[in-house]
Amino acid sequence: MFESIPTYPTPYRYWDLVQRHKVTQFYTAPTAIRALMRYDTAPIAEYDLSSLRVLGSVGEPINPEAWKWYFEHVGRGKCTVVDTYWQTESGGHVAANYPGLIPMKPGSCSFPCYGIEFAILNPATGAELSGNDVEGVLCLKKPWPGIARTVHGDHDRYLNVYMKPYLGMMRNM
Repeated sequence: MFESIPTYPTPYRYWDLVQRHKVTQFYTAPTAIRALMRYDTAPIAEYDLSSLRVLGSVGEPINPEAWKWYFEHVGRGKCTVVDTYWQTESGGHVAANYPGLIPMKPGSCSFPCYGIEFAILNPATGAELSGNDVEGVLCLKKPWPGIARTVHGDHDRYLNVYMKPYLGMMRNM
């Protein structure tokens, strides 16, 4: 675990950390990647990042430009970029590409994790939408042991926000 801002005292501190500790899996937020993209990439090449195997993205959706920068300059075109999608209430990843199994696509977290089933619902009617070009509310069809079961001190809020809007599904925020 490492906490701080990615640009102090230099915008290359992450790569120094990877080199010194022979980090194999590096996860950071797209916001940090976008902040680092503003700086010269030439110094990154001076660091030994050969220990890296997996680059992770977590926190918010990663845009394709940041994904490509991360893959090319940090992973040197050799590391798998695992883009994960989840929220605190889901208790873990609900979508991610699995290294070696699911092809990487810049800007996409890919498919639901095993045992997870997504549904896109019409926000007004709650009807499930199908097809490749639909917009609506992302819901999870089946619960699993890791999901939140309440909001501390406000169970009605939990039910109203996550469980009642579309009966039989968990609304993903």
